[in-house]
Parts: sequence; C-alpha cells; structure tokens
Amino acid sequence: MKSPDRLLIVDDVPDNLFLVRTILEEEGYEIITSSNGHDALKIIESKPPDLVLLDVMMPLMDGYEVTRRIRAMKDLPFIPILLITAYDRANAVKGLDLGADEFIRKPIEADELLARVRSLLRLKHSIAERDRIDRQRQDFVSRLTHDLRTPLVAADRMLGLLQDGVLGEISPEIREALTIMGRSNHNLLEMVNKLLDVYRYESGSKTINLQPLDLKELLNQVVQELKPIAISKNLELTADLDNMVTVKGDRLELLRVFNNLIGNALKFTESGSVHVSLKLEESEAIIAIADTGAGISPEEQPFLFQRFRQGNHQKQGSGLGLYLSHYIINAHNGKILVKSPNLDSQQGSTFFVHLPTITS
Repeated sequence: MKSPDRLLIVDDVPDNLFLVRTILEEEGYEIITSSNGHDALKIIESKPPDLVLLDVMMPLMDGYEVTRRIRAMKDLPFIPILLITAYDRANAVKGLDLGADEFIRKPIEADELLARVRSLLRLKHSIAERDRIDRQRQDFVSRLTHDLRTPLVAADRMLGLLQDGVLGEISPEIREALTIMGRSNHNLLEMVNKLLDVYRYESGSKTINLQPLDLKELLNQVVQELKPIAISKNLELTADLDNMVTVKGDRLELLRVFNNLIGNALKFTESGSVHVSLKLEESEAIIAIADTGAGISPEEQPFLFQRFRQGNHQKQGSGLGLYLSHYIINAHNGKILVKSPNLDSQQGSTFFVHLPTITS
C-alpha cells in the first residue's frame, strides 16, 4: 500500500497551523508542522517532504527567504512550494520568482487549498516518475556499455593474433579484410569506452588523479603523435609553446582532451594548417588549437559541447568527444570555449582550453 504524502506546514501563528493541518489531515495526508523558517529548513534537509506549505509573513526569516534557501539546496529532490499570503498579487509574484510554484490568499478556503495541494502533488509525482525512468535508462545504458566492452576487447585481440599470423599464414586479401575489420572494431571499442566514461563522469563515480604536469611536454607529445595524420593530409601541424607552464591535472585525461581537440582539427581541415599554442596569463594557462577548416556556424556553437551533438559535416563521429572533453576540463576547474568566425570568412575554428596553473 502506498504511503500517504508528507506535507510540511510552516507558519508562526498556531491558529493558522491548526486550521491548515485540520483540513489536510482529513484528506489522509501525513502532516509535519514548523513555527519558523530555521526549523523548517532542518526538517527539509533531514527528511524532505513531498510538499511545503509556507506562510510568507514570519519573523526572523520570512517565506521568501525560506523559499530561496530551499531552491539553493541542489541535492534535494524537487519539492513543490505553496505560499500562503495575505499580501497582494505583486508580493505573491515575488515568491514565484524566487522559486515557489503556487500561492493561495488568506483567508483560506478549504476547497481551494485542497485543489492546489492535489495539483502540486501531481506535479511532484510526475517529476519523480520522470527522474526514476531517466535513472533506470542511464543505468541500463551504462551496464550495457560495460558489457559490450568485454567481447569487443576479445575480438580486437583475436584480430591482432590473426594479423600477426599466429594461427597460420594468411593471404594478402584476407590480411586486408582483417585490417578493415580491426579498424571498425577499434572504432566501436573507442566509442564504447567514451560512452562508459561519459556515464562515469555524469554519475560522479569517475575519479581523476591530479598531479603536477608540464603542459609543454604533454602538448608536444600529442603533436608528435598526430604528425603522421597531418603529413598524410598534406597539412602543416605547428606548435608555439611557452616553457614551464605547470598545472595540476590527470595526465591520461588531459591527453585524451588534447588528442581529441587536435585530432578533430586535423580531421575537419582539408587544406592549410593546424596551429597549437600555449600561453600563460596571470594564473591561467590558455591552450589554443586553431585550424583553417570550414569553421562552425554560429547556430551550432552554443550546442557544440552537448552529448551526441554532431556538426553539419560529412565526417563520421559519435558526438561524444567534445562532450567528454568538456566534462574532463570542468573536473580540472577549467573551461573550454570555441571561436569560429563567419563561415564565409574561411578562417576556420579555434578551440581554447583554460586551466589554472600551479603557483610557485
């Protein structure tokens, strides 16, 4: 049997508390009461109710301030707030702007009170059900992604053994087919790994190992590793890096970010160059990756770091790389930005990564 909804009534006038409590208890709701805002906030923090009925005019802490503080508690589930006010409509609107969901005027009429409570509880349960379904969906995708990784890793190793001739000599035709299969399997494995890390970051279960890092050395490593791609496309890949710029970061995660950003710049540039620069400004390292590609339209730029968001181009991709890079840089207390002039200017795009430096 479903337990009754828990309602918290906050009012400093005992007669008002008694009246509202009596009306709601007759409908079968579980009622908690508080005579001031401070005690109400403690109740909400320890065991959040399903709905808060809040008097506006109270001493020490009025209903507006209680509303503001409730909405500032980011770890709370959604709790509807019904303001009870003797003020005019303008003052009630102030409460709605601060985060309340509905208001009712004094003197209270039982039918109106019950109708507003039922309406807000329907909203509460609708949002709770939506969040429950979303958590189940994310948990399913995370588990599925994790389970997919095992056979893909096994297939990758088996293809490697076949290509190395461990199981016998193979013809050039079969070797070429195995190479294509291996490349496709590797791409799929990389996408699964990205998706798994996305869910780890989103759930807060991803841990990063922060250590002092020489950004110049790290960026040089990425540039050297990606040089063959630039050469194969007849692109110029250059770097202008300041000395001794040290940040506190996770080496593997930052390598992933810059491999993705510089790799994307090479991928989406058909002619010209990709330039990587590192500058130190006050207590911040600014890494810029500039290309001479087609650029990114102003309409796309605000959504570029969203999950599964792909640009209007012909290149294939999961739409996860920039989203994951955004999460990684945020975890390092930095930020990632993009600047791309008008598409007609043919000036390409520049991605900027800002990271706090270690002060000596």
